Amino acid sequence: MSYDYDRLFEEIRKAGLNPLGSVYTSLDKVFRLPIAELRELKASLIAENFRFHYENNAYYRGLCEQQGVTPADIRHYDDLVKIPLIPVSEFKRTDTQKLLSLGLNKIEVEMRSTGTSGIPSVTRRDPETVTQGSLALWAMYREFFMFSSGAILFLMPSPEEVPEMGMIKVSAMLAGLVDTSRFIVRKASFDPQEAIALLSQWENEHIRHIVGPPFLVHKLVQYLKKHDIRLKLDRETIIINLGGWKRFTGEAIPREEYNRECAEYLGVHPDQIRDMYGLIEGNMVAIECSHHWKHVPPWVHFSVRELADYSKEVHDGRRGVLAIIDPTCLAYPAYILTEDMVQLDETASCPCGRNGQRVNIIGRLTGSELGCCAINLDKAMNASEKERVAPSSKTG
Repeated sequence: MSYDYDRLFEEIRKAGLNPLGSVYTSLDKVFRLPIAELRELKASLIAENFRFHYENNAYYRGLCEQQGVTPADIRHYDDLVKIPLIPVSEFKRTDTQKLLSLGLNKIEVEMRSTGTSGIPSVTRRDPETVTQGSLALWAMYREFFMFSSGAILFLMPSPEEVPEMGMIKVSAMLAGLVDTSRFIVRKASFDPQEAIALLSQWENEHIRHIVGPPFLVHKLVQYLKKHDIRLKLDRETIIINLGGWKRFTGEAIPREEYNRECAEYLGVHPDQIRDMYGLIEGNMVAIECSHHWKHVPPWVHFSVRELADYSKEVHDGRRGVLAIIDPTCLAYPAYILTEDMVQLDETASCPCGRNGQRVNIIGRLTGSELGCCAINLDKAMNASEKERVAPSSKTG
């Protein structure tokens, strides 16, 4: 028998409390609810968020009116497909303030992600959205990683060096869950020897974790391979990747080969290598379990759309374009039509025991820009490396 989440959440709101908070703090139980209940839970949260943006955002209400959708039309899970989507490209325009449901005077933080075109995606968040996004991330990190001690080697710049980069803000939150950590990319420069020295220094003192985009973990592993160095990290080690599996050149990093080489040269098992998916325009991350399925947060809805008609969903695990509907954001409607090709599954429990949506990221749409924090970082580091090795034009 399905629970009446509309009624429950309305009682919570009447008490002046936030229903999402009850989900964050019960995530282990929520992930194990029957699929029908999970669907109604997220539908109730999203319907309330949709009403807020419809009533407070003239631009978005205009989109709704064009498509003939009102809050009365969004009540149940099957209605979520009707929610008008905002193409991710809209966040690169010069008039992104039109996307706001709150005034600029309410904005606490602005985040950016620059792709190969050099045009940044800009997202702005008010205090409540920052709080909700932060709690959502902490909840997902605890559910999937269970860190409470250890050391993290961050293969990326520090938040101090690039405070506006969303990937680094999201990653840096993990530092508060361990005993010590170090960011070792400085001024677009990475020294594999420093990484090896730190991992050796922490041996027998801390459980050693590595966090970074795949291209930098791959760079470390290739250095180890070239010099025939084999480390033996801890059985509890987790290697956390985020930022995508393509270089700025478009070259792909093969996941299976990457897993094999990490196992050989870092001394870990494949189930210790986890990937995360997120985008700066959203307010969430999907995290891999030990079986390499990325689990969508149960308050977020992933919808896979037909290539020829974005208003229609694909079914039965077929590939399509990802749409993300996230109710944690008040500053703007986080109802994003991405440029990512995915497959979705929620037909049965994952072998890890969790229910809900699981996503497999296939890649980018043909012709779309390679745009994310990791791509930008990769490009900057490559340019810096060329400058360091190039002979001076004044010599000779």
